[in-house]
Amino acid sequence: MQRHKSAQKQARKAIRNQVRNRRDNSIMNTVVKRVTETKELDKAVTALNRAYKILDQLAAKGIIHKNKAARQKSQLKRLVSSLQPAAVAATPAA
Repeated sequence: MQRHKSAQKQARKAIRNQVRNRRDNSIMNTVVKRVTETKELDKAVTALNRAYKILDQLAAKGIIHKNKAARQKSQLKRLVSSLQPAAVAATPAA
């Protein structure tokens, strides 16, 4: 138990920050997972745009570092660009 009022306030603040950080990291992991697990190009592009927005917001707030956001966006873009369109992937190779 903290003895000083400032220490008590810092303890309350730390709990609020922990809840916020856990929520934001969960959201980030979810949007990244949606992009990586999507196999269809059009759905992957939609999920990628959502992931870009979330990563940029978290970097702007300082939840994650701006270089981490840039690195994740680059990796996700590379993954989505490697997907084939649904019509081309369904046709047999001649």
